[in-house]
Amino acid sequence: LEATKKIRQNERDLGRPHTAIVALTANTVRGDREKCLEAGMDEYLSKPISINEIKDFLAEWLYGRPNDKRQIKSA
Repeated sequence: LEATKKIRQNERDLGRPHTAIVALTANTVRGDREKCLEAGMDEYLSKPISINEIKDFLAEWLYGRPNDKRQIKSA
């Protein structure tokens, strides 16, 4: 989380382009997804990860389609 926050701050401070950051985890704990997205990550994927999840994220990232998953929903 700290690394992501620093990367995002560096992008803002230095005018660098946005870098895709995806959390990949085997341990899913309630609230972790929200913490990752709030820190500035673009996606949160938990194992087992399907090839379709990866394809969907890449299509959204590469082709600029809106990523509804970035919106954090309140519980």
